[in-house]
Amino acid sequence: MARRPAEWMTPLDERVLELLATERATPRSIARRVSLRASVGRVRERCALLGEAGLVAPVSQALLHYEITGAGRRYLAGELDVSGQPWPAGRST
Repeated sequence: MARRPAEWMTPLDERVLELLATERATPRSIARRVSLRASVGRVRERCALLGEAGLVAPVSQALLHYEITGAGRRYLAGELDVSGQPWPAGRST
């Protein structure tokens, strides 16, 4: 089944989810490893939005590490359609 992203999702979101499907990571480590040359700040923003959407979750209160949620795994597998999901409250373009 093909992935059906929300209108607000970007290619960076896909890469973040794919990386978090294999391990917990910080925005800094994600920024170093994704091939889209994203800044740490940009990755941090995207992780926050993905968190509000329920696709990732912070591992600690300090938000230093993120992990993928069950919904995030279902999305990656093409089992969860988020195409109709509205912009998260912390909207960032």
